[in-house]
Amino acid sequence: RPSTGCSIDTAGARSCPDPGIRKQTRRRRRPLKKLRRAVRQEVWRQAESDRRVRLMFQDEGRFGLLGTPRRCWAPRAVRPVVAARLQRQYLYAFSAVSPHDGVMDSLVLPWVSAQTMSLFLGEVAQRHAQEFVLMVMDQAGWHLAGELVVPTNMRLLFLPAYSPELNPAEHIWESLREQCFANHFFADLDAVERTLEAGLSALESDPIRTQSMTGFDWITSISLNAT
Repeated sequence: RPSTGCSIDTAGARSCPDPGIRKQTRRRRRPLKKLRRAVRQEVWRQAESDRRVRLMFQDEGRFGLLGTPRRCWAPRAVRPVVAARLQRQYLYAFSAVSPHDGVMDSLVLPWVSAQTMSLFLGEVAQRHAQEFVLMVMDQAGWHLAGELVVPTNMRLLFLPAYSPELNPAEHIWESLREQCFANHFFADLDAVERTLEAGLSALESDPIRTQSMTGFDWITSISLNAT
């Protein structure tokens, strides 16, 4: 039985192990094992029809007129001034990325719902019509909606609740906000849409860069070959 007592570390501070940490780690590992098992089973199943499996991670990002101030370079003794709009109008980027090779698919849509999610899944399925897509995503309401339409060459897998750090697609939004939206002023949503589409297109056309952001070791170690 592991000790739950307190100890004195080298700095003299009193430290007590938190038994909840061990339980949380166990809970986190169990779904990841389930994901690995589900991928392996699907790879074997699709191998019977000589069909390749593509593992993708999906997420949505919100972008709008509300400014995103960030640190920036400026001459000494000069305080930079950045224009911003305090107007809450948004567009949503839907993206799915393959951490194994950096292939990315995306759409810009006006809102998030089961309807727009179905539209995005259909687009991804069409782009990979010769493959079977395992789409991993979080448990947002529109991902679990009964009216969600899942294409025949796709299967949905869900990450544990409240674990965005497990979804490599989150890094796409970090890159876009830093490279395309930080300290920018947009006159209207059309300008936001143009900037968002340009940023997404740049990432889609650079799979090496995208793979470097999303290729988590625990994902790329999952084999997509039946042999």
